[in-house]
Amino acid sequence: MDNLKTRLFKEKVAKGFMQLSGMLVTGSLFFIIGTILYKGLPYLSWEMITQLPKGGFYMGKEGGILNAILGSLYLAGVATVLATIIGVPIALFLNIYIKTSSKLAQYSKLMFDILYGIPSIVYGAVGFTIMVYFGIRASLLGGIITITLLTIPIVVRTVDELIRTVPNDLKHVTLSLGATNWEVAKVFILHIKPGIFTAILLAFGRAIGDVAGVLLTTGFSDNLPRYIDEPAATLPLAIFFQLSSPIPEVQGRAYASALILTFIILIIVICTHILSSKQNKHKL
Repeated sequence: MDNLKTRLFKEKVAKGFMQLSGMLVTGSLFFIIGTILYKGLPYLSWEMITQLPKGGFYMGKEGGILNAILGSLYLAGVATVLATIIGVPIALFLNIYIKTSSKLAQYSKLMFDILYGIPSIVYGAVGFTIMVYFGIRASLLGGIITITLLTIPIVVRTVDELIRTVPNDLKHVTLSLGATNWEVAKVFILHIKPGIFTAILLAFGRAIGDVAGVLLTTGFSDNLPRYIDEPAATLPLAIFFQLSSPIPEVQGRAYASALILTFIILIIVICTHILSSKQNKHKL
């Protein structure tokens, strides 16, 4: 009887901690969103979204953040495409062309796990070193290089986890029919295709919200970059610079910029959930 009472007590304590943790996380989320809405919504306007910064914008005068919005989309879009082109073949190679139990596969996956957890400022330092070596100034190109390095591990590890959901027998059956490894890879791609789009969206979400990686490499400009070797503004940096201003109106614009970035991330999250549900339906 005493053991039963002890187990029930532990069960209640564990349940209480889980409920408390859930309430803290949910409360923090609503607090963050509520703060952004409360402080940013009064300053959000159509002109802010559709106009470039004008003279004195960061001193409270007219203009908008169109340069930062498009700069973030350019940077995150190109970097995500490059990361996908590089990352998906790596994941397929580690799971199809070599044995998953081999030391090469295990050490490679461990390396990508480490790269996945490295802070983005480290990638910024590495990207800056590459730029100095090749004589590249702070520009959209420098940011793309850095964010591509940042998002490759995300794509590789996400696709690797997707491939693990495919039954092992599928590979053996396909090979027994005389298929090559590339043909097996195409079968796997068809099976996990919705999940690959999820990996792309996750990488894009990380890329568009990063500030430390682009702080050293992308620079900042009030204009739209016409060429890839020109500096480009991004939303995270625009938020950072506006919050650094002592002018209340400029700080309000920073929260409005954060609201725009949050809305973009919200769209990505919704699309990710939709594609994840499709991936579950495609499981064999």
